[in-house]
Amino acid sequence: MHELKGGDTAQGNALGTLASCAKKLIILTGTLLGGYADDVYNILFRADPGKMLEHGYEHGEGVRPFMETYGLLETITTIEPAENACSEAKVTRRVRRRPGASPQLFGDFLMPMAAFLSLEDIAHVLPPYREEVVRIEMDEALRKAYERLEEAIKRALKEHRGNSSVISVGMNALLLYPDRPFGLGTLYGSEYDPETGRRERFVIAEPEDLDESVLYAKERWLLEEVRSSLSRGRKVHVFAVYTRTRDVTRRLERILQREGVRVAILTSDVKPELREGWYERQSRQGVQVVISHPKLVSLGLDLLEFRDLMFWETGYSLYTLRQASRRSWRIGQTEEVTVKYFAYARTAQETCLRLMGRKLLVAMGMEGKFSAEGLQAAGEDDDLLMAMARELVTEKGIGENADLVWRAVQHQHSALAHAVPAIVEAGSEPEPTPNILLLPQEPLPAAVNQLMLFGASPAASSNRKRVARRTTSSASTATDQLPLF
Repeated sequence: MHELKGGDTAQGNALGTLASCAKKLIILTGTLLGGYADDVYNILFRADPGKMLEHGYEHGEGVRPFMETYGLLETITTIEPAENACSEAKVTRRVRRRPGASPQLFGDFLMPMAAFLSLEDIAHVLPPYREEVVRIEMDEALRKAYERLEEAIKRALKEHRGNSSVISVGMNALLLYPDRPFGLGTLYGSEYDPETGRRERFVIAEPEDLDESVLYAKERWLLEEVRSSLSRGRKVHVFAVYTRTRDVTRRLERILQREGVRVAILTSDVKPELREGWYERQSRQGVQVVISHPKLVSLGLDLLEFRDLMFWETGYSLYTLRQASRRSWRIGQTEEVTVKYFAYARTAQETCLRLMGRKLLVAMGMEGKFSAEGLQAAGEDDDLLMAMARELVTEKGIGENADLVWRAVQHQHSALAHAVPAIVEAGSEPEPTPNILLLPQEPLPAAVNQLMLFGASPAASSNRKRVARRTTSSASTATDQLPLF
């Protein structure tokens, strides 16, 4: 048995020749697509070159035509202002690929030659899988400080519309601040100044430093959850995404250790091939709680000992979230697995969780179990921070919470895997499961609804995939960029 790689290398070409000589060919992979349509281009040429030629593709001509039909391309047009009345504005265009794959790829190539299996297919022999969204009210001091920071960032977004530094710094600060309301320092953005010819820094906001010795509401709730799990003999795995400059994992470690909990932190210093052995050592040493970034365990690990997974922070990668949340619900698991997502109510954390839930609904409806984050990107914002910034400025999401969307996710999952759905409000009992499928308050985008029909041709007369276009201009006025928000 040989590994048939997708890359266009000498070894891959040799294996392609070998494959063409074999009567039977079996390709085994758990990640057929890495998010882009052209990930499967070379594999298709080696597995079924006749069909690729039949569709008009020539090996070695490049993947651009393939991406135009089955992928997603973005054309970025930049218009620089004219230097004087006699000159013309300089226009440059750049095309880049974006995450996404058309369901037409599934119908044209994959359906006749592939079988897609997932854990849901054997869910009847696995223990129950339960997910909970836990919304927690902020303490009064934290709430006021957060609202002041939110207003400052909102003003910066309006004054510097479309500025990527404000979106990135501001939205990440809103996600992090409730979990670490101290030590953030002054938040800066930058933009091009035509007078100096350089990018100049400006202040976005001055986050207030709160008392570091205080145990805040979310921390108290996590502590109670850990105590409850350990009292039932269940080990806990906690996931956090801010683990570098403004690390939150060390604070969680100190809080748990003060309560006598044996804690270990998995960092990126432990190489992927050594992580399984690292977990075994922690188990022998009696560790009860492990804290890590979800990406460190998202692939290749079975965490059967940790039956309670708690997302202190989710981040905004749906692929990582889905992979990490299933680390314990694997073949060999004998007890119920519980996954809990923590978020402060009416904050960017809840907005992020709600938007992630909407993306997950789209993914479950259209993926056919062959792509973790490729298909839904065609109909959803691939930049979740941008979507969060729009909601913040337009106040579109006021009064909404993540419960409704995640109820729909849980009901969809229940239908596939007999999961036990639950949405929990901090300090309240889980609500009884309704007998109807709850859908998001807002309808899914029309493009998404269209993509949910496998095998359906795009609405356009041509079978070429629509090319996403975005125009930027250094001379644009604030009014020109209003549609962005």
